[in-house]
Amino acid sequence: MKLPDQCYGNPELPALLMLHGFMGAASDWEAIAAVLSERFYCIAIDLPGHGLSAEEPESLPWSMENTARWVIDVLDQRGLPQANLLGYSMGGRLALFLALAYPQRWKRLILESASPGLAQAKERRERRSQDEHLAQRILSADWPHPLLEQWYQNPIFGDISRHPHFSRLLQQRAQNNPKALARSLREMGTGQQPSLWPRLTEIKLPLLLVIGEKDVKFEAISTRMAAANPAFRKKIVPGCGHNCHFERPGEFAGIVSDFCREN
Repeated sequence: MKLPDQCYGNPELPALLMLHGFMGAASDWEAIAAVLSERFYCIAIDLPGHGLSAEEPESLPWSMENTARWVIDVLDQRGLPQANLLGYSMGGRLALFLALAYPQRWKRLILESASPGLAQAKERRERRSQDEHLAQRILSADWPHPLLEQWYQNPIFGDISRHPHFSRLLQQRAQNNPKALARSLREMGTGQQPSLWPRLTEIKLPLLLVIGEKDVKFEAISTRMAAANPAFRKKIVPGCGHNCHFERPGEFAGIVSDFCREN
């Protein structure tokens, strides 16, 4: 499968690969890329089931392993032996997998509101059941509304519905292909991926965990991750929930830029 990508900036600059979250698309990074492209060659990918990738014909399973290989193909097609790597939520889970599977391809890793998956088999079974329920709702008359409004009422998102551009976000999410989203949940959801908790100590490259102040769930997850590998660093973004790069794009871009430019 060839993953569509959008590029911003000068290819001679240091590369920054950006991976969106569930229901998102490469275009989610436009505001961030507009700032970062002055110093980085930004590459945003449409992950399987999202954006232009939703129109791809049936292919190999959209597993974490296959998707990681397709992401590496994008780097190879661009002639990039290494890049900085940024992943949000679902894209953050994938970024962590990429860091472990292809450690030589990355300079630095930024995980926004991401986790290493679920540690226990029972948790993964329960999550697969929850994801299947959500997939069925996406394929029902609940899509796109009221499902999207209910989705963003999840406490991890904080006060995102009060954001001045929230209605635009809902419109973007409503454009998704429901069949493709359901398949993404079933094949690359949190319950499907292997737990990466036991492997966190293997990561040697500089890693930054970015979490919104109001995202209590993922702040706790990031604390556990930092305890597992003391080399991991944390950055809390004030006033934000799960989606920091949407709520505070300028501040978020500054965090990414500063971290990637460190010696």
